[in-house]
Amino acid sequence: MDSEAVLIREVRTPADMRRFVFLPRTLYRGDPCWAPPIWMDERRAYRARKNAVLSHSDFTLLLAVQDGRVVGRSLVYVDHNFNAFYKARTGFFGAFECVEDFAVARALDAAAERWLTARGMDRIRGPIHPVAESWGFLKEGFDTPPVFMAPYNPSFYNGFMDRLGYGKAKDLLAYEGSPEKGYRIPARFERFEAHLLARHPELSLRRLSLRHLERDAEAVWRISNVAMADNWGFVPLVRSELVDMIGRLRPIVDPDAVWFVEDKGVPVAFALGFPDLNVVLRRIGGRLLPFGFLRILLGAKKVKDHRLFGLAVMPEWQGRGLDVLLYLQLYRALNRRIRRLEANYILEDNRKIRNALEKLDLKLVKTYRVYEKALTLRPAG
Repeated sequence: MDSEAVLIREVRTPADMRRFVFLPRTLYRGDPCWAPPIWMDERRAYRARKNAVLSHSDFTLLLAVQDGRVVGRSLVYVDHNFNAFYKARTGFFGAFECVEDFAVARALDAAAERWLTARGMDRIRGPIHPVAESWGFLKEGFDTPPVFMAPYNPSFYNGFMDRLGYGKAKDLLAYEGSPEKGYRIPARFERFEAHLLARHPELSLRRLSLRHLERDAEAVWRISNVAMADNWGFVPLVRSELVDMIGRLRPIVDPDAVWFVEDKGVPVAFALGFPDLNVVLRRIGGRLLPFGFLRILLGAKKVKDHRLFGLAVMPEWQGRGLDVLLYLQLYRALNRRIRRLEANYILEDNRKIRNALEKLDLKLVKTYRVYEKALTLRPAG
């Protein structure tokens, strides 16, 4: 198959959108690790007014077609908030899926390059998927399924990136603590916790309040925009993204998996976890009707796998062990009813968090890679 045999076209019609959305169902058929999205949400989320990131981005949805059959797809976009914050001209791709044929990947990438250079971009980075809210291609750790809102892909995608001239932008890591496999918090951290709280009586811990979900979400938003400001790839979270996050997590929120440290009653750090909804989505095939939604609501409460999605500490409290304090509380609250807790994502160069997790004896289980390459600006006309 040569590249001329692959036709790239933009999604223009409802039929094209269905082909774009449902391509992974064909590509991953029979793969026990893959988890479908909630299809009803997925079909809506590629519209700008339904997605917090795409609402402030220019974007296109690309389909790769050969012999009348869809063989690949990609979302290509310019995030104006990102470029304004970093004073950059970076374009992104996400939602990348492809049959095991390099000609298809090459054709999709060439179309993405043309689209981005026509809009003045000088770099492409990805995959960063603003609908699935996942970053990177899985590079190591193919033996276990992904947790909710984490990517999964064939290993050959990484080879395609190498051949297309991409280099590593950043690796993201996942760590696991599994009571089922004998994990226990080292005893020395119990002593550390008692010492820390004795030295700082102004500190207190509490779990999420479902009665005050919006208030607590505001605290997560406020802390994130300050504490994560120096993180690679960070862009300030706008209020619409906060509302979007609440909507996505409300059906599965577990108060035992969300904790705050407060300084005299004011939140200064948080740990945000949630049940691994993928366990339920595999059972229902991503379908909410006729009974899928009910199975999600009931099933999420019984899920024994959880994800630690985010942990942040205000700058004035960093380096004092609040991250460890949060992990201890979260793990204790979940310990008797979970099989495993996966901390995902951790930036490869975030030594503070990595050191804390490794001292807590968590095991590195997955690596994801975000790629990027320079674009050659082509003269107009």
